[in-house]
Amino acid sequence: MSISESQLKTWSNQGATVSAQNTHHSVRNALERYQWPANVSYISYLQGSYRNFTNVRGDSDVDLVVELTSVFYSSLTVEEKSQLGLIPAEYSWSAFRQDVIAALSQCYGSQYVDTSGGKSVKLLPNSGRLKADVVVAATYRHYEKMQLVEGMTFWTVPGRQQICNFPKRHYDNGALKNSDQQTCGWYKPTVRVFKNARSRISAGLLFPKKIPSYFIECLLYNVPNNKFGVSYQSTFTSSINWLSNELSNGNWQKFVCQNEMSYLFGNSSVQWNIDDARDYIRKLIDLWNM
Repeated sequence: MSISESQLKTWSNQGATVSAQNTHHSVRNALERYQWPANVSYISYLQGSYRNFTNVRGDSDVDLVVELTSVFYSSLTVEEKSQLGLIPAEYSWSAFRQDVIAALSQCYGSQYVDTSGGKSVKLLPNSGRLKADVVVAATYRHYEKMQLVEGMTFWTVPGRQQICNFPKRHYDNGALKNSDQQTCGWYKPTVRVFKNARSRISAGLLFPKKIPSYFIECLLYNVPNNKFGVSYQSTFTSSINWLSNELSNGNWQKFVCQNEMSYLFGNSSVQWNIDDARDYIRKLIDLWNM
């Protein structure tokens, strides 16, 4: 028994965004009230499903980036930095992180600022404000073959593992995939269908954590454009059949993240486990056949 077109269309709908925008505005205002050291500049912006218009009903946590822009980190070697005349900055990412925590604590109260997470500072919900995962980052410049790609970087606390990401490229590539030139507006609604389907096949508490929304989006980014369209049933089955085949024959090794800066599957913290992806697709097939 297949999933009806009407059910898939319902799953394709975007969730509410007003609360996420309000949370972002609240955090931005809190940062603006803070007395920053001289010559420090930054930007704040949404990332994740709210930024990419792939949020669904039930999504609550808001992902925000506060990015230090007056300092940048890069992929350049020490010798290359010397040749370009670059010198170490006096104000570091670590100092910026402490200032962001101080700004949030000063505005909301330290009891609402949770710094125990390894990758983000969590702003706890209160008075209609959604919970926010605030990634404190700095501008990152990736140089390769004379080409510059700008992203952001931060370090885990504790552990000091550097993580580099490219949310702006992720957004731009997703918008292009969704455009009239590629999938005629079918891509992002399909991502929302697959996210809602995930909630229907959750088996225990661990399964949703193994299938993050970011990786669902990246997975579908690799599906050929001609698999999208006509109807939600056609798009759903065509995408699943293609993914099932590709994840079985080894072609998955060529899958890229939506930012196209790294491969989707691997062992790093910004890559996905191939077995979890296969399990996800198998469960979607079972859901369709119920």
